[in-house]
Amino acid sequence: MDIAYLVTPLITWILVGPIKFLINSVRTRQWAFGLVGNGGFPSNHSAVVSSMATLIALREGIGHPAFGVAVTLAFIVIIDANSLRQHVGKQAAAINRLAKEAASPAHTWLRERMGHTLVEIAGGLCTGVAIGFLINYVFGR
Repeated sequence: MDIAYLVTPLITWILVGPIKFLINSVRTRQWAFGLVGNGGFPSNHSAVVSSMATLIALREGIGHPAFGVAVTLAFIVIIDANSLRQHVGKQAAAINRLAKEAASPAHTWLRERMGHTLVEIAGGLCTGVAIGFLINYVFGR
């Protein structure tokens, strides 16, 4: 088994997390520990699926069935990041607002920043493609 296929998503996730943290820290001019997690630039999920699709395209070719599966998965993840999770965030904001208005002490504050903008997704895609190329180069064949 080619280890590159196993380590690519792990390496991508590990690299994108600190990148996101640093970008958010510079943007807010303070350590952005509260902004680590879902949402933000670049999208971790988009980076992971695009790094795998890139690696498969480089090693197996775009005509390989695995590339088709990788692209399909990427579309599902991207649509989820842009639409479904943004709606979840809007619902969380509404629930938080209602709980605040009701002065509910038992309410656990829900995270409102869940989804990604198209720019954040594009940043994840570009980062993932770059990491896919890098891993292909480092691990060779």
